[in-house]
Amino acid sequence: MREPGQRRTIHPVVILLGILVLATALTWLVASGSYERDGRLVVPGSFELLDKERTLSGVIRAPDTSEGETAAPVSLTGALIAIPAGLERAANLIFMVLLIGGMFGILDRAGVVENGINRLLHAARGRISVLVVVLMTVFSAGSAFLGLASEYLLVIPVMTAMAARIGLPAIVGFAIVTIAVKVGYLASVTNPIPLTIAQPLVGVPVFSGAGLRLFFYAVFLAAGIGFLLWRLRGMKPEGAVSLEAHTAPPMTIREGAMVAILVGGIAVILVGSTRWDWSHLELSTAYIAISLGLAIASGFSPSESAEAFVSGMKKVLLASALIGVAMAVTIVLEQGRILDTIVHGLNAAVGAHGAYVTAVSMFGAQLLLDFLIPSTSGQAAVTMPIMGPVAQLAGVGPQTTVSAFLFGNGITNMLTPTSGTLLAYLAAGRINWLDWARFVLPLWALFIVIACALLGVAVALGA
Repeated sequence: MREPGQRRTIHPVVILLGILVLATALTWLVASGSYERDGRLVVPGSFELLDKERTLSGVIRAPDTSEGETAAPVSLTGALIAIPAGLERAANLIFMVLLIGGMFGILDRAGVVENGINRLLHAARGRISVLVVVLMTVFSAGSAFLGLASEYLLVIPVMTAMAARIGLPAIVGFAIVTIAVKVGYLASVTNPIPLTIAQPLVGVPVFSGAGLRLFFYAVFLAAGIGFLLWRLRGMKPEGAVSLEAHTAPPMTIREGAMVAILVGGIAVILVGSTRWDWSHLELSTAYIAISLGLAIASGFSPSESAEAFVSGMKKVLLASALIGVAMAVTIVLEQGRILDTIVHGLNAAVGAHGAYVTAVSMFGAQLLLDFLIPSTSGQAAVTMPIMGPVAQLAGVGPQTTVSAFLFGNGITNMLTPTSGTLLAYLAAGRINWLDWARFVLPLWALFIVIACALLGVAVALGA
């Protein structure tokens, strides 16, 4: 029962189900259409509207027209089926998050997390601002230069625990990682994930324009750090923990072995994801191997290790399932065949109205499209073949076009509840989406303003 004066919150499941209902309604209201595709890439100028069968019986159960020349709105049955289908499609990510939760369950039970946090705070001598600047710079650099994102799922529980250890809300530790990662993706100085797709589609070498994007990175990072330090000014650490001195018992041989296994495992994951093209399957295998190594080094009995692992998994179980429900939204839009129609409409709205107006319009279109296509590489494959020619006709340079895409994709991904990566982060940190949205909304708005200004700089430079 809710206590008097307690704030009423909306459960994340309710939010996602509401978005699913909205997506289903859009399949009835928006015309269906399709682009021709060359692999994953859209063929510009190939959009065609499809005949759409709207029948009363289709409200309950509609025919499968996903691959034909006609389309049909998604029925109530289809919307419900999309939920288990979404869980199935997102299974790799869901399992990976659960495995990470179990791994940290072992670390937490062994006291490695708490002792590590105490040593980190002791090294910083209680200066939270120093921690914010150093950690955000390191995390954001990994994303900006290497494209790291899911790899930081390992770090989020440590950061939230660190914040709680010094009496601050856990969301502060979560923000240190999440804002930094989003800053890195906004700039993507040499981030191969979007650049290997987006840059060639506008006719420029993959890593060209890195100098300009490095400047963008510095601006966004300064804004992100400044925002979090501003947030911290209004927070007073609660509890009996001192910010001036944090001590931990000397590191034992077992704890040292566990830290070595964890660090070594992270190093292997970084190499695997950046050089060996590891996907969720290989990453999950690595987390299992790390967990087994940690269990052996901890000195726990097999049953104690299993109990700690399962306990860690339970902490992220519900939030992990939300990833699959979010995927159901994409499935509904695909089945109703309205994604291409929305892309085509936004492209027409961008038009050619002068270089700066066109650049900002493309940025706005990408902001909206990211809600429907949260995948960075997926959004690049769909939008860049279409936006590129429009930008060229309006006198917008290729680097500016790519920056408009990066800004739109990265800024929306800070908030959208349809982003699997964001939901995985929230699951790892056990943070409520509504609490995160309220916390980061001012920075989200600030980033939009900064992005418009930086696009003006890029247009002025003729990039």
